Amino acid sequence: METNAIFSEYEKLKREIHYHNYRYHVLDNPVTSDFEFDRMLVELRQLEAEHPEWVTEDSPTQRSGAAPAEQFNKVSHPAPILSLANAFSEIDLRAWYERIAKVDERVNNADFVVEPKIDGLTLVLHYTKGIFTLGVTRGNGEVGEDITANIRTIRAVPLKIPVENSNLVAPDKLVVRAEAFITKKEFGKLNDQLLKDGEKTYQNPRNTAAGSLRQLDPGLVAARPLTILAYTVVTENPKHTQWETLEYLKALGFPVSDLATYYRNFDEVISQIGKWNALREEIPYEVDGIVIKINDLKLSESLGFVGKDPRGAIALKFPAQEVSTTLKDIRVNVGRTGVLTPYAILEPVKIGGVIVKQATLHNFDYISDKDIRVGDIVMIKRAGEVIPYVIGPILDQRKGTEQPYQPPQTCPVCHQKVENFAGEVAWYCVNSSCPAQLIRNLEHFVSRQAMDIEGVGIKIVEQLASERLVENMADIYQLTKEKLLTLEGFADKKAGNLLTSIANSKNRPLDRVINALGIRGIGEAASQELARRFEDLDALKKADVDQLMEIEGFGPNLAESIVDWFKVDKNIKLVDNLRSAGVWPVQAQRISNKPKTLSGKKFVVTGTLSEFTRDGIKEYITDYGGKVSDSVSAKTDYLVLGDNPGSKHGQALGLGIKIITETELRCLAEGNF
Repeated sequence: METNAIFSEYEKLKREIHYHNYRYHVLDNPVTSDFEFDRMLVELRQLEAEHPEWVTEDSPTQRSGAAPAEQFNKVSHPAPILSLANAFSEIDLRAWYERIAKVDERVNNADFVVEPKIDGLTLVLHYTKGIFTLGVTRGNGEVGEDITANIRTIRAVPLKIPVENSNLVAPDKLVVRAEAFITKKEFGKLNDQLLKDGEKTYQNPRNTAAGSLRQLDPGLVAARPLTILAYTVVTENPKHTQWETLEYLKALGFPVSDLATYYRNFDEVISQIGKWNALREEIPYEVDGIVIKINDLKLSESLGFVGKDPRGAIALKFPAQEVSTTLKDIRVNVGRTGVLTPYAILEPVKIGGVIVKQATLHNFDYISDKDIRVGDIVMIKRAGEVIPYVIGPILDQRKGTEQPYQPPQTCPVCHQKVENFAGEVAWYCVNSSCPAQLIRNLEHFVSRQAMDIEGVGIKIVEQLASERLVENMADIYQLTKEKLLTLEGFADKKAGNLLTSIANSKNRPLDRVINALGIRGIGEAASQELARRFEDLDALKKADVDQLMEIEGFGPNLAESIVDWFKVDKNIKLVDNLRSAGVWPVQAQRISNKPKTLSGKKFVVTGTLSEFTRDGIKEYITDYGGKVSDSVSAKTDYLVLGDNPGSKHGQALGLGIKIITETELRCLAEGNF
């Protein structure tokens, strides 16, 4: 194909990706599968690798961000980016209306637009001939910081406008004001993952969004679930009303709030204040009020300013959902992964229409950093459906009888010693037989990547645990037909089939058994490395930290996690019980005579494979000298992509990691790439 024809295909591909990105991230109405979208993005990356001179600022590949910045440059705004005056009641709103009506009597006949006041970070987005060229923070309203590379990673930000409406022509210059934020749902998912990884959780979506956008490394920003809503044209607005402006921004491809409402007069606005207060809980992102704007932009502008506040709009702040109460006690919950999480027992207090008796304290470092003590008068915040949390103590109200808090030295459930690993926030119970973790550990033990016991799903796991037929993982090999028949839903045939599956699992290789133990941080790839290094579980049990750290990829925390696991008496008993049950594989050392063409390269595999089994592809990569990891990181060299990939694919795209097929892996390993 001639170069001109290839370039035309390249431009067409860019337009298609922009369109599908808009359908997914702005309209929330995709018309293609994730796999197909990712396939197009891979194709675009390949074309740009072959023709780097074609890459422009509006290319979808530029969302992964540039190299980390040393600092942010200061940028002057083309017009002041002002804040609004606040009202706190209907009385305040009426007073505002009467004041501006005295300035210009046309206000008496004005119509209005009301929009949710998003609790996020203001962004100023610059477009030149329809191409996103500059993104700036609000700063002091006159000067902000250039965070263009970070903003590019937000997929709701159009890199080129208009996105799909061919009847619109982008102006030579367009500056749009928007708000960046993280939805409540995505914030909860982010904190759940951080907690699972033993890292510090975030306090609220607003600070998380703001902190993310001010990261010096755009790659880190890309990993945060940020989005935007646009609401104002800063300069050269071709529209005469705020309502038309929102429609115009939407037509260009910007996400705008679907909650924005048009009102014919001020009395209609007042009549709906109660509705907005009630709606607050249902809005999927944090809002701290509503913004009431005169719809006629020329009238609004002619009203001028009071100080730096424009008269033509005002923010009505919602009643604060923060209250004070007494912290009566601090208790600890043990999660299914063994993470210990502190929570507060409170003097019952009403907040947002709900009586609150407990609140989260995030983690033990949070308690220490805030100097939260038992007996303190503390501030509590509740936002929407988010679990209430303790903001901090009111120091002025201390009496001197408050008690500083120390993290527990033993698990409050099983009373085994707990561990806190260097560089991690989380504290862990490492007892695999801890009742608080039993269901999760047993579910992992029987899973396909571990002992692969067919027919044991989560419902059966819960039955076995609740009826105390299994109190540690090895007890599954002591089950009998008589015991199983006592469970609801079990008949003779089902019990027999399950016992057959359990017996078959005794022949699993050593790496599967190591993975099944549920040692913190040890997944499939790490288990395979340990099985290559140690003959059996006895040899692994005797290993010290230094021996384990000799294995590539095993740092001090991972090594200590293994050593500490084998120090717990109940874990040692579990291993002994597995031996007694006949689950004692010995791993012969695999010797490969393949050339080490993949030496020094790290791979992650995702999706359904067509040429390999999951174990087969790992052996193949290892035979050629490569390493296989369970998770994507900046150190990953290649992602091997199968059908219907999971979140690892998106992570790899965000980090700019090279994505290859199974066939391309073979070419790479066998010297034909």
